[in-house]
Amino acid sequence: MEYVLTANALKKQYRHFYAINNLSMSIPRGSIYGLVGKNGSGKTTLMRVICGLQEPTYGGYTLFGVYYKAKAINKVRRRMGAVVETPSIYLDMTAEDNLKEQYRVLGLPSYEGIDELLGLVGLSDTGKKKARNFSLGMKQRLGIAIALCGRPDFLALDEPVNGLDPQGIVDIRELIIKLNREYQITFLISSHILSELSRLATHFGFIDKGYMVKEISASELEAACRKCVRLNVTDVNALSRVLDNLNLEYSIISGCEADVYGYVSVTELVMALAKENCEVKSIHEKDEDLENYYINLVGGGANE
Repeated sequence: MEYVLTANALKKQYRHFYAINNLSMSIPRGSIYGLVGKNGSGKTTLMRVICGLQEPTYGGYTLFGVYYKAKAINKVRRRMGAVVETPSIYLDMTAEDNLKEQYRVLGLPSYEGIDELLGLVGLSDTGKKKARNFSLGMKQRLGIAIALCGRPDFLALDEPVNGLDPQGIVDIRELIIKLNREYQITFLISSHILSELSRLATHFGFIDKGYMVKEISASELEAACRKCVRLNVTDVNALSRVLDNLNLEYSIISGCEADVYGYVSVTELVMALAKENCEVKSIHEKDEDLENYYINLVGGGANE
């Protein structure tokens, strides 16, 4: 698998505090990688480090296969765009002038593509309206347009929907999906709004207190969060035989517990188990979402 970004044992220390602590991660090319963590877990610091805004204290990372200390890293960074913390926009300029300014910063030879960018983020009709008069969602979309100048392959977005109204959230979500699917842009998106992130991400990294607790693909997460019935029985071997006979999909959790997937007729199951001298001690539905998965993984509230 080809990776846009890999980090190995990354640390960022401020005096006696580690904002990032021995963190390793891998972002596959073409993915939407959701960085999940509470406020203060190290998400923004990690973003700043991989964007080159801060140096890691220990460890290192590669961007498009180039080590961050290599001479070629500055050239490679031109393939990356970012919106970290708040969009970097000039409030007294129009959307078009903001993009022109970014073109000049990047040393691009002409303003070709600005109209296309404005249309892409839904700001074509803003005309001479100054950015200070934009809604929060419009400012966020302008920030993404600025990050897209130079046609990057990789975008890092720090809390892109934080504070937006429902329509603004939908607009940003649809824009990210469009850029990923139609323009093959890889995304790293940090967020503590897990319900929204679950609609976008193809891969997840769960960060807590600067540590990468777990990396998992969306398909693996879906499998882990599948709706099922958890059974606690006196004889798990008997339960296994009965479930096989009933052609039910299941997974053994322990010597007395199993998760059963799909439709389960409780009456039929209990009667079949009784014939095997197996007693059902408890039964309950289990339906885990991303937020519950995260809470069970690291403990505490996910949206603190």
